[in-house]
Amino acid sequence: MGTHARLNQPRVLALILAGGKGERLMPLTQVRSKPAVPFGGTYRLIDFVLSNFYNSGITAMHVMVQYRSQSLIEHLRRAWRIGDGDRQFVTVVPPQMNLHRGWYEGTADAVYQNLTLIHDFNPDIVAVFGADHIYRMDIRQMVRAHQEREAEVSVATLPVPLASAQGFGIVEVDRNSRIVGFEEKPSDPKGLPGQPDRALSSMGNYLFNTDVLIRALEENAEREGSHDFGKDILPRLICQERVMAYNFQENEIPGLAYYEEPGYWRDVGTIPAYWQANMDLLGDAPLNDLRNPEWPIRSEPSFGPPASVVNCYLDHAVVGEGSRLIEADIRRCIIGRHVRIEAGAHIEDSVILDHARIGAKAHLRRVVIDRNNEIPAGVELGHGDREAGPNAPWMASDVMVFPKPDVRTELFKRRLSSH
Repeated sequence: MGTHARLNQPRVLALILAGGKGERLMPLTQVRSKPAVPFGGTYRLIDFVLSNFYNSGITAMHVMVQYRSQSLIEHLRRAWRIGDGDRQFVTVVPPQMNLHRGWYEGTADAVYQNLTLIHDFNPDIVAVFGADHIYRMDIRQMVRAHQEREAEVSVATLPVPLASAQGFGIVEVDRNSRIVGFEEKPSDPKGLPGQPDRALSSMGNYLFNTDVLIRALEENAEREGSHDFGKDILPRLICQERVMAYNFQENEIPGLAYYEEPGYWRDVGTIPAYWQANMDLLGDAPLNDLRNPEWPIRSEPSFGPPASVVNCYLDHAVVGEGSRLIEADIRRCIIGRHVRIEAGAHIEDSVILDHARIGAKAHLRRVVIDRNNEIPAGVELGHGDREAGPNAPWMASDVMVFPKPDVRTELFKRRLSSH
């Protein structure tokens, strides 16, 4: 392959980091990994990053899994059977325990344990992306910028309010967008020049020239301590290599509606953030409109009947396939697939996940109901009532979560043992 061809059509391998626990998203992550958490009535969180790669024409994807990964593996098996297995694939990669190591001991260690996958595919560029954010991105544009600026490493970045910057990796750049400083979750983040109320955050999405990545991982593996990209790899590389910031706000998605938030990206790491990102899908002018045929988000197909609505009032709602709503009042809600809502139920500002059943005359407000739950008739949730006992819900700020039935029992037992 000639130099010109390699410059314009690099061989890209995607490594998706999907092994995180998502402890701040409890209890939704009590029985599943964070990337497997349902979202938007149809999707799982991981569907967004995989769809971004697929829509960008980058179809060689390995997904690194670890924590409570069975539901994620099953979802990938049903939703992401693509390609020929050679140049087009989505494969699940659990910890291999190679090189005398056990479980993945950080994001960098997850890639290091699977260096054989990189050697076998022989890519020009390795894309290392997280699996649990809500956004749409044409990754080809980031690859093009990476090549044009002759970067060894590119980091996708986005300005965030300084008040919330402590939860992100914060970068400093020079006038040419070269990264000159990187600090993971700083206690005192620095504001942007001219924008002291905002900081430049890393999105956790990286492009590496293959030789640079392999060398950095091998050097890091020889050191004691943590093995993470944000804490260890990037701070060292900015002193040794040409590490460039890619401005996500310059990324253009085809078919984007005029009313959508430019550069929409959400870290749904907490229950309130998860709830709000679901609410962002609603209305006649949603901040994040997923009804875009030019950039579809793929997910697991449903084989049930169409949704059925019988004499209901619906306002700003998403209703999944196979759901049946009977004489209910539903306002600003995400209703998943195969949900049944009985007569007289009143639900507002809520997220109801698949296969839940809401009893007659139940009143729900600002709640998240996990899958397979059965909410009794006449119950009130999210109205200030705090139920005691094994059916007690989980409160996160002003959002109430009703966990899966088996999770509720486990959490209740823990609560009793702690007293």
